[in-house]
Amino acid sequence: MSIDLKQRDRAVDLLKWLALLSMVLDHLRYVGYSADWLYVPGRLAFPWFCLAMAANLARTEVVPASGQWRYLGWLLLFSAVSEIPYRIYIPDPDTLNVLPTLALGLLVARGWRDRTLQARLLAGAALVLAALFWGRLMFGFFGVLLPLAMLLVIRRPWYFALLPGLVCLAANQWQVLYYAIRLGNHVAMAAIATCLIAPWLGLFLLRHAHAVKPPPMRRWAYALYPAHFLVLLALRQVLA
Repeated sequence: MSIDLKQRDRAVDLLKWLALLSMVLDHLRYVGYSADWLYVPGRLAFPWFCLAMAANLARTEVVPASGQWRYLGWLLLFSAVSEIPYRIYIPDPDTLNVLPTLALGLLVARGWRDRTLQARLLAGAALVLAALFWGRLMFGFFGVLLPLAMLLVIRRPWYFALLPGLVCLAANQWQVLYYAIRLGNHVAMAAIATCLIAPWLGLFLLRHAHAVKPPPMRRWAYALYPAHFLVLLALRQVLA
């Protein structure tokens, strides 16, 4: 089944809201109570944000290309704005916040979509940066590739979603999850399954959720990323 790229705005907004909810659930693990199981729904957030990005890129025939560069600018701006709240809230972070990964992923996917020399050079530069700073990027090199993997399958039958599912699993430290499975960790088992099916679930929403009418996510929504860290930090202080 194909996606109607001109009439799925409501479904894309729903996908973004659900991705945001998944991210907040994931980050609730650091409020102060033992809730490792929240790691599982948290595995939906990043692939669904990547799928929303791919959906916007797939609409370049109806959305001006300049809008995509504004999208990149907002990602870069809030990458910087979010880093301090992220580091204050997340204990001992070993990567940057997620927005630099999304910004590089946007450049890579756009280089595939827009075959101009400028777009291809920027995509190449993004891949080089992702390779050089693999360990500093949340979700690493494969996280940068995930928006492109989503873009490649967005118009294809549902079973093609296995490709971004595998990329999503690789971005989520599959070696650590596999080792935990060998120790009998049920959270790790559920997390691997979630990584594999997250792209398919997202595509299902894009194709069948047109009747849902969530509030549109406009530019103000970028502020929700740093803001949610501050809200959760305040909650942690109250519960301490």
